[in-house]
Amino acid sequence: MDAATIATWMHGIDVVMREEKDHLVQLDAAIGDGDHGTNMTRGFEAVVQALNADSSSPPGKLLILAGRTLVGTVGGASGPLWGSALRSGGRVLGDQPTFEGMQLVEVLAAALASVKDLGTASLGDKTMVDALEPAVETLRARLSGGASVADALGDAGDAAEAGMRSTIPLQARKGRASYLGERSIGHQDPGATSTALIIRALQRAVAQAS
Repeated sequence: MDAATIATWMHGIDVVMREEKDHLVQLDAAIGDGDHGTNMTRGFEAVVQALNADSSSPPGKLLILAGRTLVGTVGGASGPLWGSALRSGGRVLGDQPTFEGMQLVEVLAAALASVKDLGTASLGDKTMVDALEPAVETLRARLSGGASVADALGDAGDAAEAGMRSTIPLQARKGRASYLGERSIGHQDPGATSTALIIRALQRAVAQAS
């Protein structure tokens, strides 16, 4: 995996966010500001433009550029959270030109730690953490057990989607949705939903690179 893998991943996120924009808006309208789909679409459109203008940076620097772009273009919580996540992940790779499966785990683990720190969120709080943490832990476990990166990412995507669905019966404890109290129960978290889409985009990008 290399810089092209990261660029393909960011392009894939851009595509799927545009495709799922209305769905994410609908989910967020139920328990938030209703702008999650719009924000994510605008953010990753800007990321793709920034990456298109950079044809020489290594993968870690591309992740840092993507994160910086998100912070600069996206309002709400998603810009700072994903911006910080991608920058933290990029710093793991530094200037190295390629990376392997377990390094990808560390990239995502750093992203998760950043999200949990910035958002002060834990598993079960009805946030993006409910999709991202199971994905990271599944990827780590499957790779440690000898699975290929492609197979491990497939299982990580399944775990992210299961985590996404697990938010439906939860009461939100973080973010704007927490203001609703018990009325947040019964709604799927939009941040967990977009996170599951991002993990699937990563799976496709790595499959394309192999």
